[in-house]
Amino acid sequence: MIRLDSRQPVPQALRGGIVALGNFDGFHLGHQAVVGEAIRWAKAEGRPAIVATFDPHPVRYFTPDAAPFRLTTLDQRQELFAAAGADAMLVIHFGTEVAGMTAESWISDGLSGHLGVVGVVTGEDFTFGKGRGGNPQVLQDLGARHGIRARAVGPVDEAGEVVSSSRIRDALKAGDCEEATRLLTRPFAVRGLVQHGDKVGRTIDFPTANLDMGMYLRPRYGIYAISAHLPGGRKVKGAANLGIRPTFDPPKELLEPHFFDFAGDLYGQEIEVLFHHFLRPEAKFDSLDALVQQMKRDCEQARGLLGDDLVT
Repeated sequence: MIRLDSRQPVPQALRGGIVALGNFDGFHLGHQAVVGEAIRWAKAEGRPAIVATFDPHPVRYFTPDAAPFRLTTLDQRQELFAAAGADAMLVIHFGTEVAGMTAESWISDGLSGHLGVVGVVTGEDFTFGKGRGGNPQVLQDLGARHGIRARAVGPVDEAGEVVSSSRIRDALKAGDCEEATRLLTRPFAVRGLVQHGDKVGRTIDFPTANLDMGMYLRPRYGIYAISAHLPGGRKVKGAANLGIRPTFDPPKELLEPHFFDFAGDLYGQEIEVLFHHFLRPEAKFDSLDALVQQMKRDCEQARGLLGDDLVT
């Protein structure tokens, strides 16, 4: 899949396309409906299908001190869009210039002039432009003047509630991995480089691959049954601690997955950890032996929950 930069010209071969426009962080069921409509439309007319996403997220621009809330990185979104059938991902760099554009400028200068699109698909609640002056109706009315057709996709309902990124974030903050997985259609996954830690885990026969959470949303601190994608395509299962490790001093926030039946050096390599089940909250133990005994119980529980044929 091609990654386009909003600050650079769009290749001629991708002009005249259909674009799905939104944040699409998490690429949940609702996002999939919007992108799916754009892809079907593009294929029906033999046009390129482009998915536009924002980086940084507009919330990060307007509220720079907001707590981490991302559900996916750009790389993860690109892979998800490609798997859905899109031809390209357009990264809209949200800064002062974009924030100051009126809805009309978005359509005339951005969508029509810069991208050369002929069709746009959004969610019914999507807003754009300075002061949120644009919405699907504005896009339809003003877009027609520039040869742009517009479609809006309604919300997706699941279990009596609208699927949204906020709903997924709330589920993860509550430790409800199953609900998040249902809405995302896959487990929440954190991708990052394995870093060196204090190496206590290897001294107690529970080596871990330490990851910084970066800009990802923080699920509920505690112990999780997880799986992981390792370099070379290997898939493993395990148990992970997410939190500040209260038994050790000083406290330090880390995601620390321990992989079952694995031995190898992962330092400096990129891995992806998938959250399947919340086991228990973080706890402080009076001794290292008490911690080890609890970790053994956690791993046994995780093995039972993950089963023998988990597809990750």
